[in-house]
Amino acid sequence: MFVILLVGLSVLLTIAEKVLINYGICQIDINAGERVLEVEGGQTLLSTLIDQEIYIPSACGGQGTCGYCKMTVLSGGGPVLPTEKPFLTRQEIRSGMRLACQVKVRENITAKIPEELLNVKMFSAEVASSKTLTYDMKEIRFKLIEPDEISQRPGQYAQIQAPSPDGPIFRAYSISSPCYETDVVELGVRIIPGGIGSTYLHKLQVGDKVTFTGPYGEFRLNEEPDTEIICVGGGAGMSPMKNIIYSLYDQWPDRTCWLFFGCRTTKDIFYLDEYLELAKKHPNFHVIYALSDQLEPGEKWDGETGFIHLSVDKHLKPGVKRQAFLCGPPPMIDAVMGVLEEKGLKAEDIFYDKF
Repeated sequence: MFVILLVGLSVLLTIAEKVLINYGICQIDINAGERVLEVEGGQTLLSTLIDQEIYIPSACGGQGTCGYCKMTVLSGGGPVLPTEKPFLTRQEIRSGMRLACQVKVRENITAKIPEELLNVKMFSAEVASSKTLTYDMKEIRFKLIEPDEISQRPGQYAQIQAPSPDGPIFRAYSISSPCYETDVVELGVRIIPGGIGSTYLHKLQVGDKVTFTGPYGEFRLNEEPDTEIICVGGGAGMSPMKNIIYSLYDQWPDRTCWLFFGCRTTKDIFYLDEYLELAKKHPNFHVIYALSDQLEPGEKWDGETGFIHLSVDKHLKPGVKRQAFLCGPPPMIDAVMGVLEEKGLKAEDIFYDKF
């Protein structure tokens, strides 16, 4: 009963604010006058910017639980809320960094938004194919409709709009198709029990229409041909690696690249044959898969075993000029980063995404 009263009170307060309080027209100045918006006050900054076709990333639907929607608010955003502090460092707070979903537009706001986010677009597309990779992974390809082309960097991601009981939400998925495929977007999606986004995507059929925004992400591939590229992933962390590898060898056929992919069992293996074929065409491409669990009776595996950071440590010599991209569970990322730092990589040469 107490919880019901609290929820009811929250709903009433929200309605009262919308009905009784009129903030009027507020101005949002972005990047020192680069874009100046005249908007109706009262919504969150995140919702307001989406209405103006400025798509700040948010994986939780604006609930303040993902921390993706960081942006700099120089004035007019009010004090930093307790709901924001877990996602912000002291330095970020001092610089004016905020969560856009927690800032209410109640007055004029001055803000800074990275230029590439101002170029993010909303796309409509249809399912071109849906392919089962493992018991919990699917490869889904979308044919773009409007706009009919996308410009993305290797390792970036899209935010798919999915239906939910509370209305449309967005969920982030790495783009697995290489950057030279400009008319399609491919995703590798792992089903999460009860997951709104993954359940929606796994149920899609060929011809179904979808909406997504993008591209997003800070991964930037080093374009110096003598820099080795290290890709380390696990599970759905394969998606950005596939994008990076195929984009890399399309432009630099002779570059050195290592792919380390960690699986629990043979049931988690996918794309291995495809990568081995690619390695035949590009001898400087090295493919290492490793199984962390013991083999079941009857299972056959002649590859490596153990956690994937052990394979990284085994195969990489120290003192080589490299750049690394890591994507997978936090314990895996932390272990691999420790190995790479021992091999001489600097923090700025390691890009990672923990999930």
